[in-house]
Amino acid sequence: MSEMLSQDEIDALLRGTSDSSSSTETKQEEHLDSMESDALGEIGNISFGNSATALSTLLQQKVEITTPIVSEVTVDALRERYPTPHVALRVGYTEGLEGENVLVLTREDAAIISDLMLGGTGVGVDPEGLDEIRLSAVQEAMNQMMGAAATSLSTVFSKKIDISPPLVEVFDSTKTQTIIDRLELWETMVLIEFNLKVGTLIDSKIVQIAPIQFGKQLVNELMAATSPAPAPKAEPVKQVAESRPQQTASPQQTAAPRPTTKSAPEVAVSQAEFMPLHAPTSNDALPANLGLLYDVPLNVTVELGRTKRSVREVLELSQGSIIELDKLAGEPVDIYVNQQRIARGEVVVIEENFGVRVTEIIQPHERIGIV
Repeated sequence: MSEMLSQDEIDALLRGTSDSSSSTETKQEEHLDSMESDALGEIGNISFGNSATALSTLLQQKVEITTPIVSEVTVDALRERYPTPHVALRVGYTEGLEGENVLVLTREDAAIISDLMLGGTGVGVDPEGLDEIRLSAVQEAMNQMMGAAATSLSTVFSKKIDISPPLVEVFDSTKTQTIIDRLELWETMVLIEFNLKVGTLIDSKIVQIAPIQFGKQLVNELMAATSPAPAPKAEPVKQVAESRPQQTASPQQTAAPRPTTKSAPEVAVSQAEFMPLHAPTSNDALPANLGLLYDVPLNVTVELGRTKRSVREVLELSQGSIIELDKLAGEPVDIYVNQQRIARGEVVVIEENFGVRVTEIIQPHERIGIV
């Protein structure tokens, strides 16, 4: 019994084992190569292009987010680069991607955006007036931006991608326990800096920060989505091609099977009949004089979504009010011709105008009763 270890001695041995094992562990620091940096810049161009459109709709101003510059940065370098107070928004991914990133705005830009969100003009805004309400307005604007970016990534990666509501905070390098301090968990990070222009009010920068691992995850998703699909195996064709030379290799081989061909008429052979690949449509029986109607104008309407509100809620609407619709971000919009739904599509931007790309045509038998 004297040789048995006490519980304290067992705990001490376990602590010693864990300490020794942890001391031998070495972390291999990851970095981005030039190809990965270019890919992240292209992803930023695509995703923040849609973000600019969403922000432009919210602020009623022309918004441009362009020219991404990708680099690597540490927490200490980040504090030196942004010594004055900034506004940071932490965004996590709940579906499609694993990880999170942070958007960084100057305090002045955030104050202008919040004022525009609350129905102001954005002129003469005091950056020191970023109270809880105004920070919530900035949070909603960034939520819409990142939601549009997630929709773009869903299209590029051919998978559903969703985000969590962003957490907003004003950080200062002189303070502790801010979002930037919590970035120390990431060690080395990838920093993507964009030019941000909002009408004539903002001509500044907006910065996206993410861990290196998350940046590599985006690059891998892009490569997987753009890589060509593997070609189908051609083994059956190869077997047929190899069997033909064996049949015509020599006159003796071609002459040998002649007696067996006499039994061929005993097998009944008929032409195969297949069902039509498409159901007949109304175009198959169009009247010959349809050309007389070609110049008749029709009203084409695109419906983004619908909602119901009481008279009190409608009367309380004011400039800058936000109305939530029954459509989720990224869902197809309905296309109506003379108040009858005929197709579905997705919203696109053509230069400075909105457009709709048709993704689905509703079959004629489905249009009956749809108004």
